[in-house]
Amino acid sequence: MTPDLIAAAARRLAGHARRTPLLTSPFLDDIAGRRVFVKAEPLQLTGSFKFRGAYSAISALAPGDRARGVIAYSSGNHAQGVALAATMHGTPAVIVMPRDAPALKIANTRDMGAEVVLYDRAGGESREEIGADLAHARGLTLVKPYDAPEVIAGQGSVGLELAEQVPADAPGDVLVCCGGGGLTSGVALALSDTRPDLRVRPVEPVGFDDVARSLAAGQIVANDRASGSICDAIVTPSPGELTFPILARLCGPGLSVTDEEALRAMAQAFLRLKLVCEPGGAVALAAALFHADEVAGEAVTVVASGGNVDPLVFADALGRT
Repeated sequence: MTPDLIAAAARRLAGHARRTPLLTSPFLDDIAGRRVFVKAEPLQLTGSFKFRGAYSAISALAPGDRARGVIAYSSGNHAQGVALAATMHGTPAVIVMPRDAPALKIANTRDMGAEVVLYDRAGGESREEIGADLAHARGLTLVKPYDAPEVIAGQGSVGLELAEQVPADAPGDVLVCCGGGGLTSGVALALSDTRPDLRVRPVEPVGFDDVARSLAAGQIVANDRASGSICDAIVTPSPGELTFPILARLCGPGLSVTDEEALRAMAQAFLRLKLVCEPGGAVALAAALFHADEVAGEAVTVVASGGNVDPLVFADALGRT
């Protein structure tokens, strides 16, 4: 993984992915006690940053591999990103999704043209094993959700945009919603040379902070549970083999927030920015607003990573200000 790989992915994404805006609100600044800049990836195609990595990976395939089709495993956002990117390339796509994923994400993935295969995440079934078996049986190329060079490179295009968008007089932490670390490591790598004044820090749900614990331990550690947080989009077993070395080299300590704080951050994003976030896509904002004493810098930059929220969950969040 190098910054050049990210730059190449950004060139392939040009004209296909959206350059999402950096949003501000004086109300959020007051809560956080510093300037807050919010990178609005819920406005990305398919409603999350995952489209970037999916398009990057599929566009980098050899023509023959692309024609045979791709497979991915995901709780929803990577699924939708791969489904749309595959459709844009005329490529068949099979997506392995947990049965307890939000119904909207499953439906959207099917509507984008992908075949959906469901598995029992809570019961211990392995999405990796299911994906590998299907890939072998059908000759499909596996597009991993985070632990693959071209996926990380695509997600890193968020960092290249941030390098240009965050004002020069706004040094500080960049808080990134983190599951397996593809987005976080990609952003950290993209900013490592261009904006050394911006330190990337992963943010996770309480009880599913495998990245934070891995960084503290200096080695990969796994979560004890596979489900149980409302932040389904970023509940992963452990950081990736490719992502962790980048995180360990370039990132500051991890942060964790409660489900309640994520819901409150969703409400603030909507009220103050008119931005719809899902719980897993709001944890970085929650850390900026409600854990300000753990954040460093004159300003804080937040990557709001996704907005594919179930309507009932969103309605519940709006009641928490």
